[in-house]
Amino acid sequence: MNITESEKSIRQVFGKSIWTKFRRGIRDYRLISPGDKIAVCISGGKDSMLMAQCLKHLHRNGEIPFEPEFIVVDPGYSAENMAKIRKNCEILDISPKFFGTEIFSSAEASPKNPCFLCARLRRGFLYKTAQELGCGKIALGHHFDDVIETILMAMLYGSQMQTMLPRLAAENYPVEVIRPLYLVREADIIGWAEHNGLEFIRCACKMSENGGGSSKRAEVKELLRQMRAANPCVDMNIFRSAENVDLRRIISYHDGSERHHFLDKFHD
Repeated sequence: MNITESEKSIRQVFGKSIWTKFRRGIRDYRLISPGDKIAVCISGGKDSMLMAQCLKHLHRNGEIPFEPEFIVVDPGYSAENMAKIRKNCEILDISPKFFGTEIFSSAEASPKNPCFLCARLRRGFLYKTAQELGCGKIALGHHFDDVIETILMAMLYGSQMQTMLPRLAAENYPVEVIRPLYLVREADIIGWAEHNGLEFIRCACKMSENGGGSSKRAEVKELLRQMRAANPCVDMNIFRSAENVDLRRIISYHDGSERHHFLDKFHD
């Protein structure tokens, strides 16, 4: 694989904002171990494309001996969007394996919550494909902003306190999910794309193309935008809150099926 200008810029232009945070996430959360074979999932958007470029560069450096397997799952994109994905892979000098599916059609036929079904079907296909390719890990392109938004969404719409973890074991499959861009901010990903004159697809199902459905994540994005105007540190404060949980100050919590309440040890 050749080193492209966009790959060079990750270290030369975005060294502190992208490369350093990418490597810190790999190190701090032990995302990659020597000998790993990782299915690098490219959706066609800016996030997964940058993740693939970072992992390609990490593999080239030999800093950690691992094997990336770049894959693109086509859930039913238009020919135009698939052409753009293939073109961008050429520009970034990444040669993925392509897998065609009818996930969009199946999800759109669902009378209730097609977006939930789409995500579930895509996740299941990724797990199955990674296992068939001999990959023990699946790399997804979620970034720092996704983590913050997930924390708020869980509180405001799910009545629970939880976050998107940088690493977790998949259910019913012997694979792990890792998120190498966990500490990288979305604004810097956009900056990288614009600096290199790159244009990527967005969620390209018929629902989004027709403006259908409602997005709680979009509402949370707008809420965060307003909060940043008053407090520029709000993102990091939310992130730190998920690292600094004091169980003595929580009304109740559960560890799997085991539930605990603050009154359990109130008189101890």
